[in-house]
Amino acid sequence: MDNHHHLHSFPCLDCQPHTYIRMVQNMIERCLLFRMDRDECVKALAEHARIRPLVTLTVWKELLKENKDFFQAYFQSLSLRPYSNIDMFKGHQDLEEETSANT
Repeated sequence: MDNHHHLHSFPCLDCQPHTYIRMVQNMIERCLLFRMDRDECVKALAEHARIRPLVTLTVWKELLKENKDFFQAYFQSLSLRPYSNIDMFKGHQDLEEETSANT
């Protein structure tokens, strides 16, 4: 029996949903430390941790709702990156949609 693929096992979304969501949240926070935008984070988690994009997007949106001030400042600081472009931060659009929906 080959156990190589079990060396870095993650919690199961179906078996341990709270633990799995917390793990995804922690991974998103790491992406933020690396100054990634939403799409970069989704891609990184899909490629490196095999997290389904829909799961990452759902957790991202919840973090956005709970931490609006942080994300406003975060998106502002990212927009100052020398290689950024005007349309780069779809996560910022989510924040604007969330803010306008709650007013």
